Amino acid sequence: MKGILLLAIGVAAGFIVAHEVAKTPEGKRFFDDIDSKAREFGSAVVDGYKAREAELRAAVEEAEDVMNDLADRIK
Repeated sequence: MKGILLLAIGVAAGFIVAHEVAKTPEGKRFFDDIDSKAREFGSAVVDGYKAREAELRAAVEEAEDVMNDLADRIK
């Protein structure tokens, strides 16, 4: 229980310090830089996800075509 309380106090203190640092020009630039890098990373993850999804959909479509072709040959 004491550990959870200390964690909560640490998180609150971190937010307070970050808020105060963000008020300075250097702090604002720092957090803007972190924000832009986080957005770039998020965009890269989304792009990778979409590319992989497209690859998998193409593979499933190809497999369906092969299965339909084999089914037609059996008939």
